Amino acid sequence: MKQSYPVLPLRDIVVFPHMIVPLFVGRDKSVAALEAAMADDKEIFLVAQLDPAEDDPERDDLYDVGVSAEVLQLLKLPDGTVRVLVAGKERGTLQDLEETGDYLTAHVAPVEEGDASLESASDEVGEAVSNLKPEDFSPDLKALMRSVIEQFENYAKLNRKLPAETAVQLGELEDPSRLSDAVAANIAIKVADKQSLLVETDPAKRLEMVFAFMEGELGVLQVEKKIKSRVKRQMEKTQREYYLNEQLKAIQRELGNEGEEGEGDEIAELTARINK
Repeated sequence: MKQSYPVLPLRDIVVFPHMIVPLFVGRDKSVAALEAAMADDKEIFLVAQLDPAEDDPERDDLYDVGVSAEVLQLLKLPDGTVRVLVAGKERGTLQDLEETGDYLTAHVAPVEEGDASLESASDEVGEAVSNLKPEDFSPDLKALMRSVIEQFENYAKLNRKLPAETAVQLGELEDPSRLSDAVAANIAIKVADKQSLLVETDPAKRLEMVFAFMEGELGVLQVEKKIKSRVKRQMEKTQREYYLNEQLKAIQRELGNEGEEGEGDEIAELTARINK
């Protein structure tokens, strides 16, 4: 990892390593940072803002940890904004910012990947996973990875916004760090929660965290599903009742017209008698 990058502050999104994401950029400093990156080695530092409403963020307005990223594609739109496709690479700690012409430069320290210790759940997993192969993982770590994948499959079934193949792709990941980051990138949680996942360097602990976040989101999604089903049934019932009522009114109008003709003759006869 380099020591300095043009910096791109992000609103309402946290980018993880190995995550490819499109961004729409409109602020002058951010556009200038992208142009500087494209003119150099196409690398930029992405870091989320504490307050997404801040238009000109300084160091204190940004989180401490972000990711270096490669700019894969940049497209200037007619309205002056820029659509950019970036790929996250490595975690980095933002040390300070420096004004460099029209944009900000971030001075960054690399973040070392931690051990898969699982201290909060089990003391048996004490392996550093960075240099291990899947067959070398402890039973606890394998079980945790499998549980996270199964939980994400359940989550993906209820969250229709996710592409169907996402769960399949995640199921093929054999590295705990990449798996935890991939799940974190695809679940709908608050920016602060995603940032806590980005900050955590222990892949096993991140797996535990994403499992817990999915557990909470699954509860919400299941309640939403029940509410939607109930509303749908009520709407169908209301529509059915409306349709039947309209049919009944039409039948009554038909019968009423026939009755009105006969009643008209009778009323005319009675009126004539009264007048007489």
